[in-house]
Amino acid sequence: MREPDFEIDGWCLEDGEARHAEAPGTFWIPDRHRRESLEVGDLAKLIFCISVDDPDEDVSVERMWVLVRERTPDGYLGILDNEPYAITENDEFWLGTELPFSAKHVIGIDERNADTIATARKEPRRRWTG
Repeated sequence: MREPDFEIDGWCLEDGEARHAEAPGTFWIPDRHRRESLEVGDLAKLIFCISVDDPDEDVSVERMWVLVRERTPDGYLGILDNEPYAITENDEFWLGTELPFSAKHVIGIDERNADTIATARKEPRRRWTG
């Protein structure tokens, strides 16, 4: 399964491990074991780079939560649990959109509960087709 690509999808994910390596004293991420052991219903915070129609700045960077739906051979498949601030609602990328990600993208974790587990088991608003 391919990762989101800025040129193809209009958005992509930043590598949280690379960000941490650049500034380990100020950019903290959960330890690798925890990032590699997420379960259905856990929430992972990721950094998104999103193409926007703005003549002053054509890329918006947003930190948003993704709800883990399942583990994959390359990482995880989740659904966006935030509404992007920088773009207006559209059919391609919004709350409930399914997307793949891996441990290297995770910059924060929020533990699952009964509600998040139930939500993770629902059909996503839009399935990942990449």
